[in-house]
This record gives sequence, C-alpha cells and structure tokens, in this order.
Amino acid sequence: MTGNTGVTRRTMLKAGAGAMVGVTIFGAPRVSVGAEDKPYKIAFIQGVIGDNFYITMDCGAQAKAKELGMTVETQGPEQFDQTLQTPILNAVIQTKPDAIMMAPNDVKGMIAPIQAAIDAGIPVLCVDTSIDSDIQIADVSTDNTEGGRLAARGLAEALGGKGKVMVINTKPGISTTDQRGAGFKEEIAKYPDIAFVGEEFCDNDANKAAAIVSAKLQSDPDLNGVFGTNLFSAQGAAAGVREQGKTGVVKIVGFDAGPQQVQDLKSEVVDMLIAQHPGEIGEVAIQLLHDYLSTGSVDPKKYVTGATIVTRDNLETEEAQQALYVADCSTYALTGAEPTPAEAAGDAEATPSA
Repeated sequence: MTGNTGVTRRTMLKAGAGAMVGVTIFGAPRVSVGAEDKPYKIAFIQGVIGDNFYITMDCGAQAKAKELGMTVETQGPEQFDQTLQTPILNAVIQTKPDAIMMAPNDVKGMIAPIQAAIDAGIPVLCVDTSIDSDIQIADVSTDNTEGGRLAARGLAEALGGKGKVMVINTKPGISTTDQRGAGFKEEIAKYPDIAFVGEEFCDNDANKAAAIVSAKLQSDPDLNGVFGTNLFSAQGAAAGVREQGKTGVVKIVGFDAGPQQVQDLKSEVVDMLIAQHPGEIGEVAIQLLHDYLSTGSVDPKKYVTGATIVTRDNLETEEAQQALYVADCSTYALTGAEPTPAEAAGDAEATPSA
C-alpha cells in the first residue's frame, strides 16, 4: 500500500493590528501592549512531559518565540492526569506570565483551574486538547475527527475492505482522542464487510494497551485491524501484536509519529502512521498569543493544522521526514505555518492512494 503525504493548511489570518499602547480591557485578561522594555513571557504546560509529540510542539513554540522576541518556559505532568496538571497550573499562575499555552488533560475537569488563571488576569490558549468551554482565547489543534476518518479509510484499504477492527484509545474525556475515536467509528461504519468489535481504553499506558490487544487476539483470533489513537496507544498495540506473533497479519494504524512508532513502521508491525504537525501547532499558538498580547483580540477562536500520512513507501520523502516527531530541538527549523481558522480549512484532506 502506498500513500501520498497530507495537506498542510497554511491560510494566513489577516489580523488587524492596533496602535494601542498600555491598554487595559475591563473584565478581560490583562493586555500589555507596546511593552518594548521586556519580551512577552509565555508559560507552556504540556499534556505530559517526555512525549515526543509535545517535545516537537515545544520546539515549534520556542523557535517562533525566538523569532518574535518572546520567551517560553515549559513544564508538564509525569502522566496525562488532571490531578497532576492542576497543581502545575496553579504554580504557574503565581509566576504571573503574560499568557499560558496549555494542553488541558480533561475537557471538563480543567475548566475551573483555567478559569482561575483567567481570574488572575492571565489569558489562556489551548493547544492540541481543549475544554468544554469558550473561556480560553483560542484553540489550536489537528483536525482530529478527520484524522480518525483518515485512519479508518487507511485501515479499510489495508484490509481489502473486509475484516474485524478495534480501537485502542487513551482515556475518555480527552477532546482530541475522543474526536479521533468518533471519526474512526463514523467512517468504518461505511464498510459493510468490516466488523467494528469495540473501543477500549489504556489510560495512556503503552503496557496496558499491549495487554489489551494481546488479550483481544487470544479471545478473538480473527481480529485483523487496530487503530491506536495516540502515541502510547499505537505503541502498545504494536507490542501486543508482536507478543501474539501476529506481525503482518494484524494491520495497525497509529496516530502520531514518534521514534518508536517509526521503528514499528519500518519493522512492518505498524502499517500506517497519521502524523500530526505538532511543531506547527506550537508556532501558530505563539503567533496567536503574540497577536493577542499586542492587539487585545484574536478572532476567530478555533484554528487547525494539517496531518501527513506516513507509510513505508513514502517514509524517506522530504515531506514525510519533516512530519516525524523529534526528541530534542537541535534540528528543528521553523515551518512558516500561519494561523488557519477551522472554518477556512475547507474540505482539504490527506487520503491514502492504492
């Protein structure tokens, strides 16, 4: 199976720039405009520390911040867990950054902690994940529902339109992975000869994902397709397939393109990766925060970045290589990504070709 690389959505948002100096907006987070004496200080709170996805996002944020004369201080919890992320956010509020860029760990549970930051006069922008609210100034993420549909189409093609498939997801209540799972289920239902046998959650633990897939293959040996909705889910699914000696028999589509997943792709354990563009998310988020802190507004509130299909056939192409996640920022180069409003993304999508 071959695949063409995806579409990077880079429509420029033409934001009107104001000439205001020292503006205070009543009832809104503070906006310090024209403060040439110091750079804007941004706090970036990752969804989980040590994840190549968030490392790459941080690289994009740091590179864009350097270009704009801003600074970014980054931290995150050891696990994707709102009870671990909330104390970090509370501590960050005490340092009084100009703005917070964060990937909330729960759509509902992080609303109150984020409101506390806003009440302290600190604007918050959500990246990757979001909350079930509109109190944040903006959201920047991959088009995750379409990413799930894309995974379903790719897996269906790999199976020749027949078989049994399942989803390994991370945790309920995470906006991005919820959307990927929903998009997959919606799209796979269009294939009458493919049976969807369920979705299970691994708590963002690759070892648990491996155990789930291994057990499923023992109870249902006819299972021949798995979609892992994030790095740990796909990595664990690949391990479970290896444990059962089903490499090459069970087709796996993984969301994300970290080093282990790329190795799994090369080793023919995973058959396709849906690579997000986390570096672009970081760049766009910093640009939007700069615009907000400079002008006092960002409109609209939802922005998307693209995705790239990575297969063994296109892995060595320049575009696929640029989509792979990094372990550090030593080789990161600015992509030139511009804020693309979600409604302006149109119907462009990355699709696998036979």
